[in-house]
Amino acid sequence: MGSASPSYKGHRYPVEIISHCVWLYFRFPLSFREVEELMLERGMIVSHETVRRWCAKFGQAYANGLRRRPRPGDKWHLDEVFVKINGEQKYLWRAVDQDGMVLDILVQNRRDKTTARRFFRRLVKTTRTVPRVVVTDRLRSYGAAHREVMPSVEHRSHKGLNNRAENSHQPTRQRERAMKGFRSAGGAQRFLSAFSGISPHFRPRRHLMTAAHYRAETTTRFAIWGQITGAASRPTTA
Repeated sequence: MGSASPSYKGHRYPVEIISHCVWLYFRFPLSFREVEELMLERGMIVSHETVRRWCAKFGQAYANGLRRRPRPGDKWHLDEVFVKINGEQKYLWRAVDQDGMVLDILVQNRRDKTTARRFFRRLVKTTRTVPRVVVTDRLRSYGAAHREVMPSVEHRSHKGLNNRAENSHQPTRQRERAMKGFRSAGGAQRFLSAFSGISPHFRPRRHLMTAAHYRAETTTRFAIWGQITGAASRPTTA
């Protein structure tokens, strides 16, 4: 069962326009002003500041809804990468399942045992489940945190087994370049938390599909998006 769609009470624009602007911003490497321009080309006057507010208010809610569909897989891949935020080096922790669905991300100052343990606990709380297997690289912090938080879960530590998580960082790097970096750790956490839930939903593994299969899969994913945002429940007008 899906959760209720977000409330749009008090917004003068219909849900179709709001959800479309949020989709444009998180799906493509666009700025708020570029989304404003695209909407103007379609005859809709929406300011870039309004788009920013919509993304801040609804982006995370949409991402949370998408993460609940379908249920996460039982094999988790965890990885961390360096990210520059306002000139300072931070670490972006990410977890994906065997199908590439992003389970969660966490921006932190360190990559020690304490941070790894926090990430493990956050994952269990967010997904409300425990995996069958956890795959990581050889960072020792993972092993120490794993033994404390989920000792009964199989842990595979090998860099060559973790390509799934490493590849999932590529869209983030692309967006980071388009945005010319992140300005704060909090801003990066908020953006990436929503982005990592929305963007992968519209990125099926196309190289494994025929053209017909890809179109059918994309249509299905747009239908799910309509249910999550509430646009699908709106009556159609002539």
